Amino acid sequence: MAMNILITGGTGAFGTAFAKHLLENNLSDRIVIFSRGEYRQFLMRQELKDDKRLRFMIGDVRDRWRLTRAMQGSEVVVHAAALKRIEVGFYNPVEMVRTNVDGAINVVEAAQDAKVKKVIALSSDKAFQPISPYGQSKALAESIFLAADSHSAGRGPRFAVCRYGNVWNSTGSVGPAWKNILAAGTNYVPVTDPDCTRFFMRMDEAVALVLRTIQTMKGGEIEIPTLPAYRLRDLAKAMGAEMRIIGLPAWEKPHESMCDGNSSDSARRMTIDELRAAI
Repeated sequence: MAMNILITGGTGAFGTAFAKHLLENNLSDRIVIFSRGEYRQFLMRQELKDDKRLRFMIGDVRDRWRLTRAMQGSEVVVHAAALKRIEVGFYNPVEMVRTNVDGAINVVEAAQDAKVKKVIALSSDKAFQPISPYGQSKALAESIFLAADSHSAGRGPRFAVCRYGNVWNSTGSVGPAWKNILAAGTNYVPVTDPDCTRFFMRMDEAVALVLRTIQTMKGGEIEIPTLPAYRLRDLAKAMGAEMRIIGLPAWEKPHESMCDGNSSDSARRMTIDELRAAI
């Protein structure tokens, strides 16, 4: 059955892929793209051929009242808006709080006011036992959404969380970052620690996880996928790059975890051939 959906941060890599999937499979009659950037909305409108099922609204999750107005008529909200750069959060923790924490509160309250049925918030492996302002802000955001579901007691929106790592080739992730460095003519890429491991997830898997959560959620759950992982040294080798070791900063872990017993250093290790195929 077609749904009316609003996507916060809708012009990002996930939002664009998710909207495209909904349109191609006739899963939604109305998709509201809620984001701050007018030019990125213009580009997305062109990329998706100005599909009449799309509605573009300029707004910021820091603005509860604009969110409430945007959510009118939506049955489902997918909350993808966030400040995500770890190093940016380290130097600007207050801004992380304003978007990732205050923004989560605004999404909850706007969804309640607009009588939305379901809210799915996207989270990160960095929210589990966090050591960075980004991870800490996402951990608190998770708690806000889960508490909101407990408070609703079936009388208001149901809330769920999808927690996963960086999606391969998403904006700002290591894949495109290293590709750009190599394309500029150098053969060296910056590596914090060659033995660091990170989870690997394709965009189509991220889209499928959120869709499945919309369909099956009862409210109050954190959906966590089981993913393979790779070592940074293996990724560099697969890309034909030499490593320039820069050291692990205080805000990054050598290995990430989704939950207890689901760590990137114990997950199935991707081979160099698998990584080459992904690139």
